[in-house]
Amino acid sequence: MKFVSVRDLRGRSAEIWRELPQEREMVITSNGRPVAILAAVGESNVEESLAAFRRARAVDTVASMQGRSVARGAQKLSEAEIEAEIAAARKARRS
Repeated sequence: MKFVSVRDLRGRSAEIWRELPQEREMVITSNGRPVAILAAVGESNVEESLAAFRRARAVDTVASMQGRSVARGAQKLSEAEIEAEIAAARKARRS
């Protein structure tokens, strides 16, 4: 996978767009840190590519939530405690 700085993207955009179909994906960096992904798509696969990206993001979010939950010890909650947490969250939302 190719890494391209924001500066290079600005200065060599035509070259980068020409390379993208062969590379398939490029990681855009700012100050050496990844900030975005460029992915080659065609008219026939835009929706599928976007759906796959959203699924991957959702899986990552769930894994992150699970990790935070374990770090807080939430896996030790009883069913009654879980129900109480849900009820409190619903009540707070209504307020």
